Amino acid sequence: MSDAKTRMIARAARDIATGMVVNLGIGLPTQVVGHLAADFPVCLHTENGLTGIGPALPPEKADRNLIDAGGAYVSTLPGSAFFDSATSFALVRSGRLDLTMLGAFEVAENGDLANWKIPGKFSPGVGGGMEMAQKARRVAVLTTHTDRAGNPKLLTRCTLPLTASACVTRIFTDMAVIDVTPGGFALRELAQGVTVAQVQAATGAALHVPEGDIPEF
Repeated sequence: MSDAKTRMIARAARDIATGMVVNLGIGLPTQVVGHLAADFPVCLHTENGLTGIGPALPPEKADRNLIDAGGAYVSTLPGSAFFDSATSFALVRSGRLDLTMLGAFEVAENGDLANWKIPGKFSPGVGGGMEMAQKARRVAVLTTHTDRAGNPKLLTRCTLPLTASACVTRIFTDMAVIDVTPGGFALRELAQGVTVAQVQAATGAALHVPEGDIPEF
């Protein structure tokens, strides 16, 4: 993993406050747990039936029956709880998630999220991400700023099938931290060594830039 992605994941972890109930989605978000202290007082949730997720473990130390929604081996903590899928999604649908962190193919300037299907490629279905995006109190996205071809992922309007509409509030990329506001995308922080001009050039929508110095992460 590149240093830029590692810094992005570490920065996203700093948005998690003590006492939160947080779902970490498949892909980059699941790696956020590695940037939280082992004794950090947060309740991490995975939709396949566990709250109280501990640090990820290497295969030789892991319980092979204990995985997160992305299939990574995880550990438990004192107070961890196991339950079936129906109970897990009852927690989601009843609004008990303070925050969910999800991956994305595209995010629109109004907060629309597309993260489940690229037409013409295999897709297992929209899955639980649709529920998390609609029901969590706050939705953050972790993604590279552009795709492998260099095309922007942050757009005026999504071109791919939506997971949920107007749900994203903050985006962490390998280039910047950007908030979704009523006026569109607003730049909040820059990755080390990245300029405002570079972020603007990699963004497929208007980007509101504050006056003065912009913090780095």
